[in-house]
Amino acid sequence: MPPFGACSGSLMLPCPGTQIGTICASASLARTTCGKAQGEGQATMQASEAPRAMAAAMSVASSLDLTVGDGIVLHDSNKLTLRLLPCDVLARVAPVAHQVSQFEVELAQRLAESGCPVAALEPRVEPRTYERDGFVVTLWTYYESAPLREVPPADYASALERLHAGMRKLDILAPHFTDRVEQAQQLVASRDHTPALTGADRELLGATLRSMRGVIGGRGAAEQLLHGEPHPGNVLTTKKGPLFIDLETCCRGPVEFDLAHAPEEVSEHYPGVNQDLLRQCRILVLAMITTWRWDRGDQLPNGRQLGTEWLSQIRAALDRKGSKDRARASGAR
Repeated sequence: MPPFGACSGSLMLPCPGTQIGTICASASLARTTCGKAQGEGQATMQASEAPRAMAAAMSVASSLDLTVGDGIVLHDSNKLTLRLLPCDVLARVAPVAHQVSQFEVELAQRLAESGCPVAALEPRVEPRTYERDGFVVTLWTYYESAPLREVPPADYASALERLHAGMRKLDILAPHFTDRVEQAQQLVASRDHTPALTGADRELLGATLRSMRGVIGGRGAAEQLLHGEPHPGNVLTTKKGPLFIDLETCCRGPVEFDLAHAPEEVSEHYPGVNQDLLRQCRILVLAMITTWRWDRGDQLPNGRQLGTEWLSQIRAALDRKGSKDRARASGAR
């Protein structure tokens, strides 16, 4: 579930025939943020660290004159997300070695100040990171769930468009989306890290990542700062409307890369979308999240089963793309 209290959707296992956009939207929930460097494949914080992480968050909050008597775990991945009570603050806690929290805090603050639909930092304390006992703690506003659990596609698209508009105004150094593709390519190339991949499947993933990266990059499409993973798990349904969270995944690229993570219906309401580029981005994202499932360190339940199913989905998507390309070439003659 999303870590800021309100939940717009849960992890759904796609069945055969599920559309690529839907798979990408749900499957992105299955991986932790920012690739290997941020704990890729690590499903939860180590059990021995969780109590210390909670204690660090409560200690930080108490030192800031927030009343804390209890902490409720909302989400446990490579970060621990807690609701601190009775002050009703959302705390995110990560080991010092596995975080880019300062970047997220600064970006969230600037986006919120410009009116973008993002979760806000806790207003009662200084907006920064706090270090305690080997952990970095950030404090955020806790949002109660709105009655509507799922964001209507039109509202989702409008919020994402507003976020992109705000991001275009920021001059922030961020990795390129191809950096994340490169991480996936390195996994596919390493038999030590992906020992269960068969030769044919390894070739499929490697070729798909390589070709889609080249085709998308070769289009020369306009690029800007992106959320990086605006899937439903990173969208809160609140009384203020949809709000985006988890800004650590920000990167630069075409807006279609962001849209590839959202349900397909969302792109129908987003203006000016290049549909060919979007289809290519969806295939690329599907290949990336399939690769994470074959990492030997992946701890997602049923991860290997999902990886197998998504390989079939990649083959089907490439077959459809090939048929359309052949039809287009035939019509041009």
